[in-house]
Amino acid sequence: MELRHLRAFIVLAEELHFARAAERLNIEQSPLSRTIKHLEGELGVLLFKRDRRGTHLTLAGEVFLQNVRRVFTSLDQATASAKAAAAGYRGTLRIAVSDGAAEPRLAALLARCREEDPEVEIRLFDVPLAEQLRGLRKGAFDAGFARSSETGDDIVAYSAWSDPLVIAMAARHPLLVHAQIPVEELLRYPLVMCHPHECEGYLQQIVKLLRGVNVEPIVIAQASSLSIALTLVAAGYGLCFATATQIGMYRHPDVVARALEGPQGEATLMTYLLYPQAGVSEPLSRFIERIQLGEADGMSLP
Repeated sequence: MELRHLRAFIVLAEELHFARAAERLNIEQSPLSRTIKHLEGELGVLLFKRDRRGTHLTLAGEVFLQNVRRVFTSLDQATASAKAAAAGYRGTLRIAVSDGAAEPRLAALLARCREEDPEVEIRLFDVPLAEQLRGLRKGAFDAGFARSSETGDDIVAYSAWSDPLVIAMAARHPLLVHAQIPVEELLRYPLVMCHPHECEGYLQQIVKLLRGVNVEPIVIAQASSLSIALTLVAAGYGLCFATATQIGMYRHPDVVARALEGPQGEATLMTYLLYPQAGVSEPLSRFIERIQLGEADGMSLP
């Protein structure tokens, strides 16, 4: 089974159209058809079905696609690791980031790693939480940052740091009379929430926070990013949850933030370091220690 055959399969699976797939591969349709037939013959299964509605993946084709993509991910990682070794690196950490957890403290942590462990290459991957968890289990990632601790028994969720939760609102909003906004008052107004696919862990913490209030939130929109959410907030569509750090990063001129009052005082949002229970490498062990030392020193990873 040749890699070029697998690449042709992936392109056709993405396009689901022989002419477009052949164009992307810079070949004619006939060689592409022969390649797919050869692949199906070698596997002994039908990968595609064609009818008047077009070309479709079979169930076997969908399963094969998932596994073939992992093959190419592993190949890309092997290539990158070889190049890193040639450049002088002696180890690699593949860190996934989900739920908008990429923020100044993470940048400061990476800067410290570059200073103290310069022979370890760190590569970041911005992925949804579900993909991060799959990657940690399959060995595609060494560790990750997310807002969720609901990871199962095979993945450790270590509390890395927390941020005060704030409510972003348009200037002159009625809630600005509060120094800390009670949750009951907040839920009287429409909310702009992050899309569940992009911020799954983030929403898990918000749902837990709102669980004690017997009021159904009014969700007016689901934004794919905080910048989109703040644009809607500035336009007066609703309020949105953010952290004090995020508000400091974006500094939207027409958006004002107020702290959110939780059940036991000021509400916070936790960021977790996720890593597999077994098989912690030496570079990852040092990476974890830096986070623990930063917490023990009571400082935000300088």
